[in-house]
Amino acid sequence: MILSRIVEEKRREVEKLKKALPLGDIKKKAESAHIRSQFKKNISRKGHINLIAEIKKSSPSKGIIRANFNPLKIALTYNAAGASAISVLTDERFFDGKLEYLKTVKERVTIPVLRKDFIIDEYQIYESAAAGADAILLISRILTREELSRYLSIVGGLGMDALVEAHSEEEVEKALKSHASIIGINNRDLTNFIVDISVTQRLMRLIPETKVVVSESGIETYEQVMFLKSLGVNAVLIGEVFMRSENIAAKVRELMRE
Repeated sequence: MILSRIVEEKRREVEKLKKALPLGDIKKKAESAHIRSQFKKNISRKGHINLIAEIKKSSPSKGIIRANFNPLKIALTYNAAGASAISVLTDERFFDGKLEYLKTVKERVTIPVLRKDFIIDEYQIYESAAAGADAILLISRILTREELSRYLSIVGGLGMDALVEAHSEEEVEKALKSHASIIGINNRDLTNFIVDISVTQRLMRLIPETKVVVSESGIETYEQVMFLKSLGVNAVLIGEVFMRSENIAAKVRELMRE
């Protein structure tokens, strides 16, 4: 299963990172970053559906998605096109990402930046803050409820936000019991990478209106965006359809039209 391979590799990566820069040192860097995240505020603005636009070069299921890949240029295009936030995939082994991409993007854009990766250790949370991330992705499936609660506490203490991702009823329940305030419904099953947008429709009914809800994966048309808006979704996380487009700004306008 690809997810278990990713998590195993991530554990090895983190152990190497800890040897190169101990936890105490990365904590000091994180705490000196003084983050005041506007991520939650930006993606929950009332009256329209908000866009988290993703920067992603490749994926295990699709291979190279964008060969002509310039993260900063893409980010500036998203910023100018009216995105509410930017998601940067930083996993190197499976998605051809880099944490450096996030640092570069954060320095130049005026909207919040989300680090999208497979967070399995508190070290990565401090690392994210040190890199300037306003928010991080936490995947319910790969964390215990205790880990999720603890990581959310660390995130809040650093001034960041967390997008807690779920794909099933059990994962939504775990997110809610961990007191997540932003819940991402992933329409992609990470065990087989099959996408079904109706997953958002099914899981929305479990989430209180007080929570901010993001629908992720498989969103490719204006009609789908409007359908999700009708369900009460606050924001959509979209990447692949933009990454495949020759004119990213035009594709953003086509899908969002707001």
